[in-house]
Amino acid sequence: MAGASRVLAVLGPTNTGKTHYAIERMLGYRTGIMGFPLRLLAREVYDKIVAIRGPSVVALVTGEERIVPPRAKYWICTVEAMPPAMGCDFLAIDEIQLCADPDRGHVFTERLLKARGTNETLFLGADTMRGPISALVPEVEFLRRERMSELVYGGSKKISRMPPRTAIVGFSVDNVYAIAELLKRQKGGAAVVMGALSPRTRNAQVALYQNGEVDYLVATDAIGMGLNLDIDHVAFSATSKFDGRRMRALAPNELAQIAGRAGRGMSHGSFGVTGDARPLEPEVAEAIMEHRFAPLKKLNWRNSNLQFGTVEALIRSLESAPQDEVLVRAREADDLGALKFLSRDGGIISRTTNAQSVRLLWDVCRIPDFRGISHGEHASLIGGIFEYLHGGGVVPDDWLARQIKRIDRTDGDIDTLSKRLAFIRTWTYVSQRKDWLHDESHWRGVTRAVEDRLSDALHERLTQRFVDRRTSVLLRRLKQKEALLAEVNDKGEVTVEGEFVGRLDGFRFTPDKSAQGPEAKTLMSASVQALAPQFHLRADRFYNAPDTEIDFTEQGGLMWGDNAVGKLVAGADPLSPQVEVFVDEAAGADVAQKVERRLQHFISRKVQALFEPLINLQKDEELTGLARGFAFRLVEGLGLLPRHTVMQEVKDLDQDARGALRKHGIRFGQFTIFMPLLLKPAPTRLRLVLWSLANGLQDFPEAPPPGLVTVPALKDAPKGYDTMSGYREAGERMIRIDMLERLADMLRAEDSRGGFEAKADMLSITGMTLEQFADLMQGLGYRAEKGERAKVKAAPEAAKEEAAKEEVAKEEAAPAAEAEAKPAEAEAPVEAEAVEAPAAEAAETAPAEEAAAEPTSETAAQDAPAVEAEAEMEVFYTFAWGGRARQGGGNRGQRRGQDSQDKRAEGGGEGRRGGKPRGAGGGQGRQGGKPGGRPGGKPGGKKGERGGQQGGKTYSARPPKKEKRIDPDNPFAAALMGLKQGD
Repeated sequence: MAGASRVLAVLGPTNTGKTHYAIERMLGYRTGIMGFPLRLLAREVYDKIVAIRGPSVVALVTGEERIVPPRAKYWICTVEAMPPAMGCDFLAIDEIQLCADPDRGHVFTERLLKARGTNETLFLGADTMRGPISALVPEVEFLRRERMSELVYGGSKKISRMPPRTAIVGFSVDNVYAIAELLKRQKGGAAVVMGALSPRTRNAQVALYQNGEVDYLVATDAIGMGLNLDIDHVAFSATSKFDGRRMRALAPNELAQIAGRAGRGMSHGSFGVTGDARPLEPEVAEAIMEHRFAPLKKLNWRNSNLQFGTVEALIRSLESAPQDEVLVRAREADDLGALKFLSRDGGIISRTTNAQSVRLLWDVCRIPDFRGISHGEHASLIGGIFEYLHGGGVVPDDWLARQIKRIDRTDGDIDTLSKRLAFIRTWTYVSQRKDWLHDESHWRGVTRAVEDRLSDALHERLTQRFVDRRTSVLLRRLKQKEALLAEVNDKGEVTVEGEFVGRLDGFRFTPDKSAQGPEAKTLMSASVQALAPQFHLRADRFYNAPDTEIDFTEQGGLMWGDNAVGKLVAGADPLSPQVEVFVDEAAGADVAQKVERRLQHFISRKVQALFEPLINLQKDEELTGLARGFAFRLVEGLGLLPRHTVMQEVKDLDQDARGALRKHGIRFGQFTIFMPLLLKPAPTRLRLVLWSLANGLQDFPEAPPPGLVTVPALKDAPKGYDTMSGYREAGERMIRIDMLERLADMLRAEDSRGGFEAKADMLSITGMTLEQFADLMQGLGYRAEKGERAKVKAAPEAAKEEAAKEEVAKEEAAPAAEAEAKPAEAEAPVEAEAVEAPAAEAAETAPAEEAAAEPTSETAAQDAPAVEAEAEMEVFYTFAWGGRARQGGGNRGQRRGQDSQDKRAEGGGEGRRGGKPRGAGGGQGRQGGKPGGRPGGKPGGKKGERGGQQGGKTYSARPPKKEKRIDPDNPFAAALMGLKQGD
């Protein structure tokens, strides 16, 4: 027990600089060795000395790592791995109070009794060791060191209220993980430090904490063994732990060892409890603060003078009792348990025939059970290794390669990677033993590489699971009160300090939905601060953006590109909508006002451009009296009025008023009073939005596809939707207003009383089949009678005539550009000429081939030969006026009793009276100056006559020769028209 060198026991509480003092003393000698309780602490000191003296003179020896340069002078080791009889000038053992540890204490006691430096020996530890050291090492000197900072008790705190730079201590893996998960949600994350981690993983996790990427550390009691971290507060999540055999309460000196990690150097620290841990008793807290603990009385010991004659002799020597009263026999360690297990194996015992084989068996049994599996499995593994090594052999390379290959995988979760790391530590330990492998250096490199890969993967998984880098970065920058840097890409994704925080849609910020609870609050706080300048920059760009970048939706939304920036709301009148902006409150009032002004400018210009004819009508101060009132009604109707709703107003208008209104492009149609320019797709789309706003609709109906003559009628559509969309509902479909008026012109030439069949022109302009046309006519107030007859091919002359009609119909379907250029000349006496249609209309109004080829009933009756018995049959419809239309009597031109002025100017046709369609005898106007039809407004022609056949040859919607039309406002218009036709 005695030594020739100076023996000094440097005792005191934590944070007294004992380790730093020992390093300085060792570097003052030519050679030295230091033993530490953990390989993590050994690695930390090794790195520190390498930084001072360089790697060529510093060695690191642990059970799983061996770095020994040829000129090594200073050896840093774990206590178990310290080479015996080194003969160094200096020797130090750290945490010497572990002599009392039930599992490892006998190793430290052995070093206390026998390890000495040739010049100086230091034992570093707690004051509680003063008595045992005095008893066992009589020549020892004592040096007391005081703590450099204060340590105070902070009581109990919730984890959510933990201050930054806090270490929370748990005593099980599950407890550590649960706390780390909670800190991730509430504080942005935590680093995790456990004794089972490899040095590489532990260092990477500590770097997260030390570099400030996270402000919290969750650890086991491993941090109590001298790990030097910048910790301000230590919180215990429990005050008891499982020591391998039972749950027991931690002694005050054990709590003090861990709590003492708080406050490094001259910085004060604090400690307390959290979670389910009960507050410390006052006397315990006071003892920790004042560093007063019960002195140790007994140290664990195990005989190191072993007998290797037989396995039984070895076991007896290991279990021998100590002779000194200060020492107590240590409880059975894992190596002794493995030896006893293998001693019951006959195959193993048969190989232990001499001291050398028994010593080899003991060396194999000392392989630590890193995997933590059952004693039987661990004993089976080391028994196999012993069999390979017995008789001067080595562990086969191929067998070892297979063992390592099963471990060398980086997939899996934290627990899986931790188990693989524990497995590779076994083979790392084996590779460190001399003469156990063919090429020790090769396998040391292999196992080290595998451990490094697994360590990196484990660090990555720990960081992914327990660290929210985004929240931790934002919290740190917020605390530093520095301006946060936000960036917004072309997709609207917002990053603050490089971390994705959400999306910016227009002027509204939507935080990342994955953030919850406190994390979401941090995210929003940082985002609002960082986005303030972005809102102003974006508002400036928006205010100067051209109108082409802004648009409205059919639901009244206002868009800037793909971003919703506001919506339309009802104003004082339909043509003056207001805007409601979508701007976050955090953007500020200035941004909101700028966005509102820009949107109001946009929609005002849009209304002005698309409804220019209507606005000009509204501003025309020359309109007076009834004309002005009618203009007001038309403005209210956004340029479209069903004729039956203003029947009396139209009747009351005189010729001057009508003429003044026509100058604004107003057409007095048989069904609708409208402005043709407002039937185009763009005005129609905006009109529906304005109409929906004015009527307070929740869901705005959409405009029909542009260019279609008829579209299916919408079920449950709001009242008036068909008119506002530029159509009139008739049956199952809606027909466009301007094309309906052209159809009405054609119907005037037919015998609506006696009945008539649909002409190819009628089907052509509607683009319907005969069945669809029949439904349309019924919707307009006609009766449709279905019949069947033998199909007769048209005569060549009739075919030519039908082809000519088809050509005329195609011409009529094209936009009436000339009519728009000369509105005075283009207007028919009853506004019955073709209305300008969108350009896409021409293709859509082409007649159906089968419809164009259908013969009329008259042709069939005159030209058909005797029908053969098996002749092909065809379906036909006969249409006759039914008295009223389905939709409120909208067929204004077929009403009885309208005044003569209205007959002449609005619905009188070419000499007809009463407003209803005339037959063949009266449909062609005056002949020889006499009326062609009966007075009273009833259909003309004799019963059974097929009127209109002859008229069909002379009447067309477009005159063959372009000439100036007769002014329909002339009171003699009807007479002049009749005379002209008589010519």
